[in-house]
Amino acid sequence: MYKFIAVLLGYFFGGFFGAFIGYLIGSSIDRARDYGLGGINPLGTGHRREVFLETVFVLMGKLAKADGHISKDEINHVEQFIKQMGMSSEHRQQAITQFKRGSAGDFDISNTLDQFMDTCGQTLNLKQALLMYLIVIALADGKIDSSEQALLEKIANRLGYSDAQFKQLLDMVLNQSHFASDQTQSANAIEDAYKALGVSKDNTDQQIKRAYRKLMSQYHPDKLIGQGLPEDMIAVATKQAQEIQVAYDLIKKHRAN
Repeated sequence: MYKFIAVLLGYFFGGFFGAFIGYLIGSSIDRARDYGLGGINPLGTGHRREVFLETVFVLMGKLAKADGHISKDEINHVEQFIKQMGMSSEHRQQAITQFKRGSAGDFDISNTLDQFMDTCGQTLNLKQALLMYLIVIALADGKIDSSEQALLEKIANRLGYSDAQFKQLLDMVLNQSHFASDQTQSANAIEDAYKALGVSKDNTDQQIKRAYRKLMSQYHPDKLIGQGLPEDMIAVATKQAQEIQVAYDLIKKHRAN
C-alpha cells in the first residue's frame, strides 16, 4: 500500500527517478509494516525463530510450575502440544530442554522476556502469537487458574499489553477454543462467536468483517513464518484461524436470518 503512495509522490516531485526512489522507500515501509523492523533484514529471521522457540517453551515450563508443582497431566499436555505441532526431532529436544529450564523453582523469566523483546519485540504479530500459545497451553486442562492468569498478565505487561488489552485477548482466545469442536448449536454459540472475534452484536457487519480479516491476517501462516515463527509451530496458529473462520461464518449465518 505505502509503496504505491510513495511512487505517486515520487513521480509528482521527481519524475521517473523520483518514482523509482519512492518505490524503494515504500517497499521498505510495507515490509517493515508486515514483518516488523527486523523483517527488513531477512538474515534476522533464523535468530528470531530460535528466540521464539526458546521463549515459548521456557514460559510454558514456568506456567506449569505456577501453582508450585507440575502434575503428570500438565506434562502430558505439553507432550501432546509438541506432538500436535509435528516438531522436528531437533526442535522437540530443544523444547523439552527449555521447558525443564523454565520449570525450575528459582527460574527468573525476566532475562528470557528481555531477550524476546530485543529480538522479536518490533516484529508484528509475534508478541500476540507468543501469548496465544501460552493461553492455549494454560487452557489444556479446561481452565486457567489464578496463579496461571497472574503469570500470563505479568508476561503480557512485559510485552507491552495493558491489562485491558490482555483481558480482551484472553477473552478472544478462550472463546475461540469453544469452536475447536462442533459447539455451534449451543445456546451461547452466537455470544461466544462475537467474543472470539473481539466484537459485539452492536457492531456493524463491516466492523465485524474488518475484525475477522485482521485476526485472519495475524494468524496467516506465510506472514508468521516470514516474521520468524518456526514452521513446525504453525499448526496451532492454523487451528486458531480455523476456529475464527467457524465463528465468523456462524455470525454471518445468524445475521442473515
